[in-house]
Amino acid sequence: MTSKLKPMVPAGRAPFPPSARPSTLPGSRTAHNDIRWAHICTALAALRARRRHAVRIVDADCACGTLLIEAVRHARALGFTAIEGHGIDGSPAMIGRARAAAARLHDPAIGLTFEVTDMIEALAGEADVPADIVLWRGSGASHDRPDLREGLAKAGDLVIDDRDFSRDRARAA
Repeated sequence: MTSKLKPMVPAGRAPFPPSARPSTLPGSRTAHNDIRWAHICTALAALRARRRHAVRIVDADCACGTLLIEAVRHARALGFTAIEGHGIDGSPAMIGRARAAAARLHDPAIGLTFEVTDMIEALAGEADVPADIVLWRGSGASHDRPDLREGLAKAGDLVIDDRDFSRDRARAA
């Protein structure tokens, strides 16, 4: 018996348009069905509309890096010519998987790094040169710590989390 799996679409949302789906790689279906994917695509398109050619994306609590890898691939498909992705997680096993997946991506315009580190320390380091976009899996009571929320706010201009909202963290110049 053969069964076809239908791509999951978040409740109450239309399927993502074909233009929002770069060519498929292992794990890309997971990324495209992540509730943050539409926000990521919108944020990247807005940056390109402002004629930006470079983008920096940080994925805090990145797990195996699937969403970050797809985000940088999508940025490249939109025409960004200098793309930096930085994944942070506390699990050595997950970071190992992320590094292995990133090694399969061969594009000189894309630079990806993944590191095992303490989240608060890593976010504090990111505040020195804030990212354009910070991805965050914000569910879970342990993730509601005030110091963590403050670190996220300082780490980038736009925080996109899985609570189905994004907040602009634009700083006064």
